[in-house]
Amino acid sequence: MPLFNRIKNRGDGDGDAAPKKEKGSWRRPANTAFKQQRLKAWQPILTPKTVLPTLLIIGVLFVPIAVLLIWGSGLVTEMTFDYTQCENQTPSSSTTDLNLVDIPSSSYSYRFKASDAHPPFTPPQYAFINQSSNTDVDVSERRQCIIEFDVPYTLDASVFMYYKLTNFYQNHRRYVKSFDSNQLLGKAPSASSLNSGDCKPLAEIGSQAVYPCGLIANSVFNDTFSNLTLTTDSSSTYSFTSNGIAWPGEAKKYSTTSGYSDLSDIVPPPNWALRFPNGYTNSTPPPNLKADEHFQVWMRTAGLPTFTKLYGRNDNDKLMAGRYQVTVNLNYPVLPYHGTKSVVISTVSWIGGKNPFLGWAYVAVASLLVLLAVLGTIRHMIKPRKIGDMSLLSWNR
Repeated sequence: MPLFNRIKNRGDGDGDAAPKKEKGSWRRPANTAFKQQRLKAWQPILTPKTVLPTLLIIGVLFVPIAVLLIWGSGLVTEMTFDYTQCENQTPSSSTTDLNLVDIPSSSYSYRFKASDAHPPFTPPQYAFINQSSNTDVDVSERRQCIIEFDVPYTLDASVFMYYKLTNFYQNHRRYVKSFDSNQLLGKAPSASSLNSGDCKPLAEIGSQAVYPCGLIANSVFNDTFSNLTLTTDSSSTYSFTSNGIAWPGEAKKYSTTSGYSDLSDIVPPPNWALRFPNGYTNSTPPPNLKADEHFQVWMRTAGLPTFTKLYGRNDNDKLMAGRYQVTVNLNYPVLPYHGTKSVVISTVSWIGGKNPFLGWAYVAVASLLVLLAVLGTIRHMIKPRKIGDMSLLSWNR
C-alpha cells in the first residue's frame, strides 16, 4: 500500500496538474441551441375560434377527395368465383359431358362498374372432373374444376386474373422468416447451414438440402388456370400471360440456377411432389426461379389472412361479352385448414383494384369532423368559456 500512497501524495502536491473531468460530463450534449433545445418555436393556442373553423375546413376538403376515390373504385369491374366445394360435386365423366351445377349465391360475386349497376347475367356454374385412375393424363391435371360464367359487358384492357385465398396466415412470424436469401441467389449453402437458419424444419431431408427451403416455398400455390374459352365458340380464347405479374425488381432476389453442382445434394420441397415426382434429375432440373414469376408473387407474403395474388394479365385485348369457361387443375388443398380458394377476373382504374373502403373512410372522417365542428360551435354559442382568465389559477382562488 505505501506505493499507492506515494502516488496519491504526489498527485495532490502537483499544483500544475489538470483538473479532473467532472464525472459524467462526457455524456453531456454540446452547448448549442439545437442540442439544448433552445431553438425558436411557435406553439398554437387552441381556442374555439381557431379549432372549430379548422375542423370544418378539413371536413369539407375531405368530401371531394372521398367522392373522387369512390368514383375511381366504381370504374372497376370484378368477378369472383369460389370453387372450394367444386371437388365435392358428383364427378363428370369427361369435358364433353359435364355435370354442371349452379355455384351457390354466397360463393360468387359480381361487382360492376357504377355506370352498369345491374346488367343481366346467368348464374355461374361448375363441374368436377376426376381422372385419378387415368395414367395417360398428367398427374397434376387429373382433378379438374370447370367453371362457366357470364361476362355481361365488354371489359377494356387491361384485364387481370387473380387467385384468392382465405384463412391463410402468411403473416405469421415464423412463416415470414422461413426462407434463405443466399440460397435463392444461387449461393448453394450446405444442408447443415440451412438447418441452423430460418428454414428449419424444412431445411433438409436426410442429408440433402431442400431447394428452395422453408415454409413459404413449400406451400406455394399450385392450382393452375387455363385461358378463358367462349362456350359458344371453343376456338375463341382470351389469353393471359404471367409476364409482368411480379413487382419490378423481384427477379433480382433469385438466380437462374440453384448453384448446386450435384443434383443429388438437393431435393424439392415435400409439397412439390406433383411437379417433381422423381426429385431433381437431368430431365427435370430445379426451376429457374428468376423467370418463375408465379413463385416470386407467392414469396412476397401477404399481410392479412384473406388475400389475392396476381396469376395472369392481358394488357392488349378487350374481354368481349359472353359466357366463358375456365379449367382449374385442383392441386392445392384448403379444406383441411378451413380455408377457401377463388378465381377473380378484374379490371383496374387509376386508383387500382376494386376497393371502395378508402373512399368511405374519407367520408366517415369528413362526417366526424363536420359533426364535431357543428357541436363545438353550438356549445361555444350557448355556453362560452372565457379564455385566459387569471382568476381560474389555483393560487388566485
